[in-house]
Amino acid sequence: MRLSKPMPPDKALIKLEELCARSEHCTYELMTKLKNWKVGETESRKILASLRRNRFLDDSRYATFFVRDRYRFAKWGRIKIRIHLRAKRISDDIIDEAFDEIDEDEYFSILYELAKAKIKRLGDDVDFEARQKIYRWLLSRGYESSLISKAMR
Repeated sequence: MRLSKPMPPDKALIKLEELCARSEHCTYELMTKLKNWKVGETESRKILASLRRNRFLDDSRYATFFVRDRYRFAKWGRIKIRIHLRAKRISDDIIDEAFDEIDEDEYFSILYELAKAKIKRLGDDVDFEARQKIYRWLLSRGYESSLISKAMR
């Protein structure tokens, strides 16, 4: 939502505190909101510092929740998750730390179940072309090619 007049910094802080109290957000998302609200750069930095100090904003916590939700519920692989976190300007160090939360057995199990379900939908006759189709589909979900090959065996 674009505003014609700048939002006062105190009102912007209250709105962002309410937003962050409802769900996790990263610094980039909040900076985008502040720019859309035409809050000045100096005031924006002060607002973000206040949000961090009061534990409304934590990129590490955001990345951890993002990783957990995307691999368990959306069934995304690490590659796709990393791409989306980088788009939100999350550093690689924080992303790597968040990936430590992934249980390797659970991760592979999700990949295996996705492959199995796709094979079932394609029918009993899984030829070379069908295997390629499944492989490409799993790649598009962000899974690593070595794990896909292992699951396909």
